[in-house]
Amino acid sequence: MNMYVGRIDTTFASLEWAMAELINHPDEMPRLQEEIRAAVRDDDHIIEDHLNKLHYLKLVIKETLRLHPPVPLVPRETVEDAELLGYHVPARTRILVNVWAIGREPTTWERAEEFLPERFAEDVDMDQYMLGQDFTLLPFGAGRRGCPGAGFAMASVELVLANLLYHFNWSLPGGASMVNMDEQGGLAVRLKKTLHLVAMPWCSKTTHACSGQRPQQNSGPSLGPQRAGVPQDVLRLRCWLHSIFS
Repeated sequence: MNMYVGRIDTTFASLEWAMAELINHPDEMPRLQEEIRAAVRDDDHIIEDHLNKLHYLKLVIKETLRLHPPVPLVPRETVEDAELLGYHVPARTRILVNVWAIGREPTTWERAEEFLPERFAEDVDMDQYMLGQDFTLLPFGAGRRGCPGAGFAMASVELVLANLLYHFNWSLPGGASMVNMDEQGGLAVRLKKTLHLVAMPWCSKTTHACSGQRPQQNSGPSLGPQRAGVPQDVLRLRCWLHSIFS
């Protein structure tokens, strides 16, 4: 149960942070959406085969993980006595590796507090952030006790985020311009305030088909009663989310 909950919570937190950063950087979201929609072309949804074409998507996720690692403190235990920066660390000492601080270290990262996906544009191996071999960036830990679900988690984040950005244009409700990025601790560090966004279905200019449309009756399991007063865009979003997770 701990592994299942940990996988779901950390994956959701990464998606939430990515959407929040894209909303706060309005030049980044259209650029990413343009890449996704160009790769999909006449298809009506994202599949795994499309992911290899989405280079900028990987940059955005990697930068999100640098600023907002799902688990900011990684516990470890020393196996033997060690000397570190003048301190004696006995064997079997429990230590916490501050992954959050490593990702924001100003001597390692230029403009460390800014969201700049382009900083990773020259990376040859875009999967390096999953392997725990680059000790300037450890969103999944490292070594034999690194996160065993890193590969599955990243495939899930890429697939869901790409679908969200392909099918919908996003904005903040009520004329707001910025997301409050205050953090709240827990199994995974998440936004302190719930992220509320407005989803507007996107229509392809080539196929003239709109994404996020509500399916016809009897096309799938019911999502529950469609109560009066629920906006049509919300109903369409519920139906679309049901379709990609079913």
